Amino acid sequence: MEQVIYLAGGCFWGMERLYRTLPGVLEVTAGYANGVSAEKANYETVCSGVTGFRETVRVEYDPEQISLEHLLFAFFAVIDPETPNRQGPDFGSQYQAGIYWADEADEGAILRMAALEAAAAPRFAVELKPLENFYPAEEYHQRYLEKHPGGCCHISPLRMRALMRFPFRELAYDRPAKELLEPYLYT
Repeated sequence: MEQVIYLAGGCFWGMERLYRTLPGVLEVTAGYANGVSAEKANYETVCSGVTGFRETVRVEYDPEQISLEHLLFAFFAVIDPETPNRQGPDFGSQYQAGIYWADEADEGAILRMAALEAAAAPRFAVELKPLENFYPAEEYHQRYLEKHPGGCCHISPLRMRALMRFPFRELAYDRPAKELLEPYLYT
Protein backbone atom coordinates (compact mmCIF):
# COMPACT_ATOMS: atom_id res chain seq x y z
CA MET A 1 0.00 0.00 0.00
CA GLU A 2 1.54 3.30 -1.06
CA GLN A 3 1.98 6.30 1.20
CA VAL A 4 2.58 9.98 0.45
CA ILE A 5 4.72 12.76 1.93
CA TYR A 6 5.17 16.35 0.74
CA LEU A 7 8.67 17.86 0.85
CA ALA A 8 9.69 21.44 0.11
CA GLY A 9 13.44 21.58 -0.29
CA GLY A 10 14.02 24.61 -2.47
CA CYS A 11 13.60 24.41 -6.24
CA PHE A 12 11.40 21.44 -7.01
CA TRP A 13 13.39 20.42 -10.10
CA GLY A 14 16.28 18.97 -8.11
CA MET A 15 14.07 17.52 -5.40
CA GLU A 16 11.97 15.74 -8.00
CA ARG A 17 15.07 14.28 -9.69
CA LEU A 18 16.52 13.17 -6.35
CA TYR A 19 13.41 11.34 -5.18
CA ARG A 20 12.93 9.63 -8.55
CA THR A 21 16.31 7.93 -8.02
CA LEU A 22 15.49 6.39 -4.63
CA PRO A 23 14.39 2.76 -4.37
CA GLY A 24 10.78 2.37 -3.32
CA VAL A 25 9.65 5.75 -4.64
CA LEU A 26 6.72 5.15 -6.97
CA GLU A 27 5.89 8.64 -8.26
CA VAL A 28 7.05 12.21 -7.74
CA THR A 29 5.07 15.29 -8.72
CA ALA A 30 6.41 18.85 -8.61
CA GLY A 31 3.89 21.34 -7.30
CA TYR A 32 2.86 24.05 -4.89
CA ALA A 33 1.84 23.41 -1.27
CA ASN A 34 0.08 25.30 1.50
CA GLY A 35 -0.77 28.48 -0.35
CA VAL A 36 -3.76 30.78 -0.44
CA SER A 37 -5.88 29.39 -3.29
CA ALA A 38 -5.96 27.21 -6.39
CA GLU A 39 -6.13 30.30 -8.62
CA LYS A 40 -2.74 31.47 -7.31
CA ALA A 41 -1.05 28.07 -7.79
CA ASN A 42 0.96 28.92 -10.89
CA TYR A 43 4.65 29.60 -11.30
CA GLU A 44 4.46 33.30 -12.12
CA THR A 45 2.20 34.12 -9.18
CA VAL A 46 4.03 31.86 -6.72
CA CYS A 47 7.31 33.62 -7.61
CA SER A 48 5.75 36.94 -6.55
CA GLY A 49 6.20 35.81 -2.94
CA VAL A 50 2.70 36.74 -1.79
CA THR A 51 0.86 33.42 -2.17
CA GLY A 52 2.26 31.44 0.76
CA PHE A 53 2.98 28.54 -1.59
CA ARG A 54 6.18 26.51 -1.32
CA GLU A 55 7.74 24.68 -4.25
CA THR A 56 7.10 21.12 -3.09
CA VAL A 57 7.35 17.57 -4.33
CA ARG A 58 4.62 15.03 -3.65
CA VAL A 59 6.39 11.72 -3.07
CA GLU A 60 4.40 8.48 -3.34
CA TYR A 61 6.36 5.56 -1.93
CA ASP A 62 6.11 1.92 -0.96
CA PRO A 63 6.87 1.62 2.78
CA GLU A 64 7.86 -2.02 2.22
CA GLN A 65 10.81 -0.76 0.16
CA ILE A 66 11.73 2.57 1.79
CA SER A 67 10.69 4.09 5.08
CA LEU A 68 9.42 7.58 5.76
CA GLU A 69 12.49 8.07 7.96
CA HIS A 70 14.81 7.37 5.04
CA LEU A 71 12.88 9.73 2.75
CA LEU A 72 13.39 12.38 5.44
CA PHE A 73 17.05 11.38 5.67
CA ALA A 74 17.46 12.15 1.95
CA PHE A 75 15.66 15.46 2.47
CA PHE A 76 17.91 16.59 5.32
CA ALA A 77 21.02 15.35 3.49
CA VAL A 78 20.50 17.87 0.68
CA ILE A 79 18.91 20.95 2.25
CA ASP A 80 20.21 23.78 4.38
CA PRO A 81 17.97 23.48 7.46
CA GLU A 82 19.14 26.78 8.95
CA THR A 83 18.27 29.38 6.33
CA PRO A 84 14.67 30.54 5.92
CA ASN A 85 13.31 31.20 2.43
CA ARG A 86 16.41 30.02 0.62
CA GLN A 87 18.10 26.90 -0.73
CA GLY A 88 21.31 27.19 -2.72
CA PRO A 89 21.20 30.19 -5.05
CA ASP A 90 17.38 30.38 -4.95
CA PHE A 91 15.73 32.75 -2.51
CA GLY A 92 12.18 33.81 -1.81
CA SER A 93 9.31 32.46 0.27
CA GLN A 94 8.54 29.81 -2.36
CA TYR A 95 11.91 28.17 -1.50
CA GLN A 96 11.22 27.80 2.22
CA ALA A 97 12.14 24.27 3.35
CA GLY A 98 9.27 22.29 4.81
CA ILE A 99 7.82 18.88 5.51
CA TYR A 100 4.05 18.56 5.16
CA TRP A 101 2.04 15.47 6.02
CA ALA A 102 -1.41 14.42 4.86
CA ASP A 103 -1.60 11.44 7.24
CA GLU A 104 -1.52 12.45 10.90
CA ALA A 105 0.04 9.06 11.69
CA ASP A 106 3.25 10.42 10.06
CA GLU A 107 3.53 13.41 12.39
CA GLY A 108 5.39 11.59 15.18
CA ALA A 109 8.13 10.22 12.90
CA ILE A 110 8.51 13.61 11.18
CA LEU A 111 8.82 15.49 14.46
CA ARG A 112 11.27 12.91 15.83
CA MET A 113 13.56 13.10 12.77
CA ALA A 114 13.31 16.89 12.65
CA ALA A 115 14.30 17.05 16.34
CA LEU A 116 17.36 14.91 15.60
CA GLU A 117 18.37 17.31 12.83
CA ALA A 118 17.48 20.44 14.82
CA ALA A 119 19.77 19.34 17.66
CA ALA A 120 22.71 19.60 15.22
CA ALA A 121 21.71 22.99 13.79
CA PRO A 122 22.22 26.23 15.71
CA ARG A 123 19.13 27.67 14.00
CA PHE A 124 16.49 25.28 12.64
CA ALA A 125 14.26 26.90 10.03
CA VAL A 126 12.32 24.00 8.46
CA GLU A 127 8.52 24.26 8.47
CA LEU A 128 6.80 21.23 9.95
CA LYS A 129 3.03 21.10 9.59
CA PRO A 130 0.06 19.29 8.11
CA LEU A 131 -0.62 19.68 4.42
CA GLU A 132 -3.27 22.30 3.72
CA ASN A 133 -3.36 21.94 -0.06
CA PHE A 134 -1.23 20.83 -3.00
CA TYR A 135 -1.53 21.68 -6.68
CA PRO A 136 0.65 20.07 -9.36
CA ALA A 137 2.97 22.50 -11.12
CA GLU A 138 2.66 23.19 -14.82
CA GLU A 139 3.60 20.31 -17.13
CA TYR A 140 6.84 21.99 -18.21
CA HIS A 141 8.09 21.72 -14.60
CA GLN A 142 7.43 17.96 -14.37
CA ARG A 143 10.64 15.96 -14.92
CA TYR A 144 12.29 19.25 -15.83
CA LEU A 145 15.88 18.10 -15.35
CA GLU A 146 15.24 15.00 -17.46
CA LYS A 147 13.99 17.24 -20.28
CA HIS A 148 16.81 19.77 -19.71
CA PRO A 149 19.89 17.85 -18.49
CA GLY A 150 21.95 21.04 -18.25
CA GLY A 151 19.35 22.72 -16.05
CA CYS A 152 20.24 24.36 -12.77
CA CYS A 153 19.98 22.36 -9.55
CA HIS A 154 20.92 23.30 -5.97
CA ILE A 155 21.62 19.66 -5.05
CA SER A 156 25.23 18.78 -5.80
CA PRO A 157 25.83 15.83 -8.14
CA LEU A 158 28.12 14.40 -5.45
CA ARG A 159 25.26 14.27 -2.89
CA MET A 160 22.84 12.96 -5.50
CA ARG A 161 25.17 10.05 -6.37
CA ALA A 162 25.89 9.30 -2.70
CA LEU A 163 22.17 9.09 -1.91
CA MET A 164 21.59 6.81 -4.89
CA ARG A 165 24.02 4.26 -3.41
CA PHE A 166 23.29 4.84 0.27
CA PRO A 167 22.32 1.55 2.03
CA PHE A 168 18.93 2.71 3.36
CA ARG A 169 17.85 -0.71 4.61
CA GLU A 170 21.09 -1.36 6.47
CA LEU A 171 21.70 1.83 8.45
CA ALA A 172 19.68 3.39 11.23
CA TYR A 173 18.85 7.08 10.95
CA ASP A 174 20.13 7.91 14.42
CA ARG A 175 22.48 10.82 13.68
CA PRO A 176 22.16 13.91 11.48
CA ALA A 177 21.80 13.02 7.81
CA LYS A 178 24.85 14.93 6.62
CA GLU A 179 27.00 13.07 9.16
CA LEU A 180 25.67 9.66 8.07
CA LEU A 181 26.07 10.46 4.37
CA GLU A 182 29.65 11.74 4.67
CA PRO A 183 31.39 8.33 4.24
CA TYR A 184 29.45 7.73 0.98
CA LEU A 185 30.34 11.01 -0.68
CA TYR A 186 33.74 9.95 -1.95
CA THR A 187 33.43 6.17 -2.37
